[in-house]
Amino acid sequence: MKENHMYIKNMVCRRCILTVTEIFNESGVQPVDVELGTVSLLRPLTQEQFNSIQTKLEAYGFEVIDDKRMRIIEQIRIGVIEYVRHPEFQETKNLSEYLQEKCHREYSSLSKLFTEMKGISIEKYSIAQRIELVKELLVYNELSVSEIADKLHYSSVAHLSAQFKSATGLSPTRFKQMKGHKLKPLDEI
Repeated sequence: MKENHMYIKNMVCRRCILTVTEIFNESGVQPVDVELGTVSLLRPLTQEQFNSIQTKLEAYGFEVIDDKRMRIIEQIRIGVIEYVRHPEFQETKNLSEYLQEKCHREYSSLSKLFTEMKGISIEKYSIAQRIELVKELLVYNELSVSEIADKLHYSSVAHLSAQFKSATGLSPTRFKQMKGHKLKPLDEI
């Protein structure tokens, strides 16, 4: 492996960072930095190290990304998840600005590539991520629908409800009343 960076698909949370860091450490490779989707290394891996780490990563549901376009797609995916899951980002910039800064590319080219490769627009993917977060918050039953709308920067409860019903076929209140909720892992949205 010739690069000092390894790009990894399906890293979506802090536990993923910890798991990937542990895999590298167990393999005798001390990463310089581990972020969502990227591991920075002091020096390139040998082929033997790469193969060993790749096998261990795959056992945990991660994938090494070799294709440059897929790396960008993963950056976009992670960027959307970060943006949705950290509503404070939404107070200072919109999603397109956030993704441009994160990916160091024009939003129009990111949007075109994402739609071409994933078959869904960034906006629709973002909505799907937001709806899944709303579901989680409803299942936890700690916040009212109004508080969720406010926390996630929906313009109104009606906007959240309409978007939720469009995506799930249920109102947030009806969803909250149901038992046996099935939440999707972030990497499957």
